[in-house]
Amino acid sequence: MTRASSTRFMTALLLISLAIFAQVSDALYFYLEGSEKKCFLEELPKETMVTGTYKAEQFSAVQNQWIVNPELSIQITVEELPQEHIVVDRKASAQDRFTFTSAESGDHSICLSVVSSSWFDSTKTRMTFDMDFDDPAGDHHDHKETLSAMAMRIHELNQRVQDIRREQSFQREREAEFRDQSELTNSRVVWWTIMQLVVLGAICVWQMRHYKHFFVAKKLV
Repeated sequence: MTRASSTRFMTALLLISLAIFAQVSDALYFYLEGSEKKCFLEELPKETMVTGTYKAEQFSAVQNQWIVNPELSIQITVEELPQEHIVVDRKASAQDRFTFTSAESGDHSICLSVVSSSWFDSTKTRMTFDMDFDDPAGDHHDHKETLSAMAMRIHELNQRVQDIRREQSFQREREAEFRDQSELTNSRVVWWTIMQLVVLGAICVWQMRHYKHFFVAKKLV
């Protein structure tokens, strides 16, 4: 392998390592000494759902690595400030998750600590902690926007249906007017034909009588 190829290989390996590190470094991790408590202050809007995921690990000299101790318990406390209202207060396993929804807007204290029966326990615990925030109000807002859009769409469809009904009613009225006009015209044509026949008949009778008197006067008959 040439020096240029080796350099490119090392650069690619470094980039891949950075990418992997960036992916796994989303969660926060910190160390606790004994029963030390670690708190996080979060300002939350009203009705915000928070999901916390954590993992507590202790160093094993036998395995020479950080492992999850199944006998370890973690105390989770969530408190609304300044009302000092306890939202969450429970013990959980060394690797678990918890969820709560803020009742009011404001600061919330989220605390984690290792449950220890000894006052002088100095065991170091590595905590990996991640929080996910979801705003149900935003979902409601999206639902409201969706419902508003659907209501507007339904309103537009109703308007179109009403327009179609008005157009159909107008067409029926025009058809009725056209039919009445046609019937009236037909009736006038019939009466005009009858009047023409009457007039022609009267003219024929008059002509026949006139010619009869004419022939009689001329003594042609």
